[in-house]
Amino acid sequence: MNADASVIAVQGHRGSIQSGLYNGGSTGNYGSVPFASRDDQPNKRIAVPVRVEPKVFFANERTFLSWLNFAIVLGSLALGLLNFGDSTGKIAGAAFTVIAMFVMIYALMLFQWRAERIRRRDAGPYDDRRGPIVLVVVLISAILVNFYLRFVYSE
Repeated sequence: MNADASVIAVQGHRGSIQSGLYNGGSTGNYGSVPFASRDDQPNKRIAVPVRVEPKVFFANERTFLSWLNFAIVLGSLALGLLNFGDSTGKIAGAAFTVIAMFVMIYALMLFQWRAERIRRRDAGPYDDRRGPIVLVVVLISAILVNFYLRFVYSE
């Protein structure tokens, strides 16, 4: 058996070499063993183990720390308003404190969800489309309530 013929038999090509030069003039057969062409086989998915790079875990952790950084800054602003503000500032400080606590809880849940999906090697996307939108809407609402209270109930 020629080395070129074995490569062609393994790959299943239907070129001019296969159609008459090495297999005695018959098309699709090499001796008595039929060639396996791509048209004859169903589309099979080959299970290849996916290697998760360590940078994926670190990116998840960086995102979690970024959310926590934002929550700590918001919580610091809220504590400043609670300690040194008037009655309107205390209401706004309480609102921002609650928002900061929810952001911390949300960041932890999102971190755990992504980490579990990465560990199981689930197919992505791992992005969060609703969380930032909800956060912006809640923060804008808290700021608008703060302005409303400041101008309507100012002392």
